[in-house]
Amino acid sequence: MPDETNATAPDSAKAPRRLPKLPSRLGLTRRALAVLSVLIVLALSYANSLRIYLDQQRDLAEANQQIQERTARIAQLEDEVQRWNDPAYIKAQARERLGWLLPGETGYRVIGPDGKPLGSGVVLDSTSELPPGEHPAMWFDRLWGSVETADNPTRRVGR
Repeated sequence: MPDETNATAPDSAKAPRRLPKLPSRLGLTRRALAVLSVLIVLALSYANSLRIYLDQQRDLAEANQQIQERTARIAQLEDEVQRWNDPAYIKAQARERLGWLLPGETGYRVIGPDGKPLGSGVVLDSTSELPPGEHPAMWFDRLWGSVETADNPTRRVGR
């Protein structure tokens, strides 16, 4: 027996080791591979179509939302136009916003501790600030600007 092990040992050392053989086929025929590739292409094309469909549905929902918002805004503006067509509403707005009074009425304005009028009404705010580095236009700059405008009048279309 020692001869047999010695005899086989040099043979196994000389012979390369063989790895287990992987199956050369996955068990699929050419027809099955063709069907599988067609199914993959169809799935990809349907996925793209589905994405486009969902994008269009989202855009449609956004458009419908904008239509509803604009319809509500139009209804508000039409209601405001109807109110402005009422002479009583115009008188009330003139009294409130401009402080107008009818002949014979006495108007009062309540002044707060800070020296500003209290209550509703339009208050003109003339505290506009210029950007840093700019100065308000002097009177002679405004005068010269009106002279330049008079020299180059803008022409209206049709005249």
